[in-house]
Amino acid sequence: MWSTADAEERGEMDADGLDEAQRAILAFESRSWRDPARKADAIREELGLSAARYYRLLGTLVDSPAALRFDPMLIGRLQRQRDARAQSRARRTIPTARPLA
Repeated sequence: MWSTADAEERGEMDADGLDEAQRAILAFESRSWRDPARKADAIREELGLSAARYYRLLGTLVDSPAALRFDPMLIGRLQRQRDARAQSRARRTIPTARPLA
């Protein structure tokens, strides 16, 4: 149900380049969530997806020009959050053994 290729085959892609499932994911993500556990429960209940699958699909949408045209504010926010997390990970150092000399 959540495949873009399947949606294209059935003619479910709209002029904006997004299928119904992709638009549902973006609409869901635009909501405000204070409790991650409740969000995970809602992902399963409302979208019928595991949280892992939802975030993989959302990650693909963040890089999609069609999603950017559909909701530029949301996609811009998600891109900034992703970039900030990547910078934070890059700043972390891995302890290495130093010579005692």
